[in-house]
Amino acid sequence: MSGQRVPFRQFIVKVHGRCNLACRYCYLYEGPDDTWRERPAATSPEVLDRTADRIAEHARSHGLTALSLILHGGEPLLAGAETLGRFTALVRERVPAGCTVRAVVQTNATLLTEKRVATLARHRIGVGISLDGGLPAHNARRVDHAGRPSWPAAARGARLVAERFPESYAGILAVIDVTQDPHETYESLLALRPPALDLLLPHGNWSAPPPHRGGPGTVYGDWLCAVFDRWWEAGRRETRVRLFEECIALLLGLPAITETLGLEAFDAVVVETDGSIEQVDALKSAYDGAAHTGLDVFRHGFDEALRHPGVVARQAGAAALAGQCRACPLLSVCGGGHYAHRYRAGHGFRNPSVYCADLQRFIRHVSARLAGATVTARATVTATAATAAMALPGSTREGGAP
Repeated sequence: MSGQRVPFRQFIVKVHGRCNLACRYCYLYEGPDDTWRERPAATSPEVLDRTADRIAEHARSHGLTALSLILHGGEPLLAGAETLGRFTALVRERVPAGCTVRAVVQTNATLLTEKRVATLARHRIGVGISLDGGLPAHNARRVDHAGRPSWPAAARGARLVAERFPESYAGILAVIDVTQDPHETYESLLALRPPALDLLLPHGNWSAPPPHRGGPGTVYGDWLCAVFDRWWEAGRRETRVRLFEECIALLLGLPAITETLGLEAFDAVVVETDGSIEQVDALKSAYDGAAHTGLDVFRHGFDEALRHPGVVARQAGAAALAGQCRACPLLSVCGGGHYAHRYRAGHGFRNPSVYCADLQRFIRHVSARLAGATVTARATVTATAATAAMALPGSTREGGAP
């Protein structure tokens, strides 16, 4: 990665700035950044209209043939499914001909009804669901503002999409909880039939370490390895697991874009409910104002966001990493880990990830499994070729070979 400027291809639009849940670990509403309090709850039609213009402008300027529109919050369905549909249609109308817009709403699933999902399906908006697992115990920290469990409503919503609208089902996003059994967690999520699964490390950094990450062990790496083995040994692809597939791709020298691994330039940008252009929300787990750019869709285009020092740093590849990371043999796969996880107060983001040991454990484990599979495959091919050769006329002395 040379550090050249890469256009945005993921546009995360906050269509509603509040949430109907009060998850106890939420970095957005419970973390150090409280700028959400100063912003309007609902995104106005004017902001959405101008955002559609700016997305189209960026797509035209950079000749984009495809982009992702991620409808986010808070809980985006608080804005209404019709609002999401109208905005998505607006973006599709304004981008240049030949530019495909893949739209997804990321929801906690509690507000999903047949009518709402039908509206989303009509507008070709995929449904991504955020859960911590597929059982009530896994979601105990996901409660509403009165402290009531969200699981019954979330489970109904997830099953509705899986059973009635599978073509709209984008997948499940789950934050890892190492206190939960890895196999049980994975298999419980499989029961909800997601076409894809994102397993995310909890946001934390050197100044505010993630839960259970205070000691020298690799509890998160161990948890991921256990799930990887379960996934790898299934005999068939039960679902796509993005982290696993992209780790394998990077080990094979293929390009992969993920916030957690690799050196490819990250290409996402956020539009807040007041029209502010910001860096991704994960940075808000570091300190108050970490995602701030000072730009907005009314006065600035997304190209100006590309020139922001924070975005430049995220697109600089190895040049933005600590010396320890640049010297690491796993650099091309790890890529320094998630940018937000590198933060240390007083030292910024030029540090190894707080999950450095866990990532090394996981990557080396996947590499070993991949190497083992390669050896087995070569042995199988060799044995098959030898057997086939034995059957060919003239391949043995008995068959007339000299």
